[in-house]
Amino acid sequence: MQGAVVGVGVTDEPIALSPITETDLPQLDALVAGPEQLGPFQWFGWRNPGRFRRIWAENGLLSEEQSALAVRAEGEFAGFVSWRRVNAGPNAWYWNIGIQLRMELCGRGIGTEAQRLLVAYLFAHTTAMRLEADTEVTNRAEQRALEKVGFLREGVRRGAVFRDGEWRDNVVYSLLRTDPRP
Repeated sequence: MQGAVVGVGVTDEPIALSPITETDLPQLDALVAGPEQLGPFQWFGWRNPGRFRRIWAENGLLSEEQSALAVRAEGEFAGFVSWRRVNAGPNAWYWNIGIQLRMELCGRGIGTEAQRLLVAYLFAHTTAMRLEADTEVTNRAEQRALEKVGFLREGVRRGAVFRDGEWRDNVVYSLLRTDPRP
């Protein structure tokens, strides 16, 4: 796939990251349409249904502050990875990364490989020293995926996320440019 960052998941499926295309937008909209598609850790209520299409029309979902790339498994749209800039001080910033896959593709190593590819991409094409990811304390699968990529658990951010009627704790992970990676 031209213009893609490519790797292989644990099931030997070729995994690639590439810019989101106009033909991906209906699948992207469907992926974030409701609780059945988003799964137990990503449903935060109904959101503006056309937001991705509007942002894509403006900048292709690639900007200096927040971006997303399609995750492709065997060439098919499998979900997306994203990153957003977090200012840590007047002259310091880092990326906070995230991922969302189609539910039926979870548990096959696609997310781990997609995050590994995203780490390589961000360290190769931006000057960021630090990447950060966070997930709910009960999301053990995402914690394992981050650790397989080389992220280190820093601690728990108590009461950080409001979802499904209650405040939830998040585990914070980081990876520095200088950290060894598996």
